[in-house]
Amino acid sequence: MIRLMRWIAEGTALSREALVDLDAPSLLPGWSRKHVAAHLALNAAALGNLVHWARTGDARPMYASTEQRNLDIEVGARRPAAELLTWFDESARALAEAMATLTEEQWQARVLTAQGDEVPATAIPWMRGREVMIHAVDLGTGVTFADLPEDFLEELCTDIRTRRGDVPELRGPLAEIAAYLAGRAYESVTTADGSPARPLPPWL
Repeated sequence: MIRLMRWIAEGTALSREALVDLDAPSLLPGWSRKHVAAHLALNAAALGNLVHWARTGDARPMYASTEQRNLDIEVGARRPAAELLTWFDESARALAEAMATLTEEQWQARVLTAQGDEVPATAIPWMRGREVMIHAVDLGTGVTFADLPEDFLEELCTDIRTRRGDVPELRGPLAEIAAYLAGRAYESVTTADGSPARPLPPWL
């Protein structure tokens, strides 16, 4: 758990530093950096709902619906830059404080992800860590997968392989393989026979 919380802190700091020139496009198709900022703030609140669920037993879904989530991102992206930065900071702090209140027993409570998967609350820190780490890159202000912690990249590759289920054996630098698996821009990734790896659709 300590390692997971470290990844959240590091990813949050990377994202915060990358939240500049917010009206500029991000690396995600159709999204400005404001969209990414709004998404990350809303994600913190959504995961806070799961923390509430684990702490109280009161079932509180991450989002009311996929449609409402998407609408909230669009509306949030229209906020002034200064307001978005404050929202990002406050939502990240609120989530960290909420997670710090959970007891060992509450961390084992079962909650539902936005995809409908039932997981223990111990999954929440990983869900947040990968969001802030990957989207720090997606903001497109110079952070790359090579800037992310090696142990995080190893865990990310394992997680994506498990979820995708159709990934061949790969050769290449760890950071580039992680970018490839996440459906982001990559270089020098081949299959075991040396053939160029076939691009994957975006993940997360």
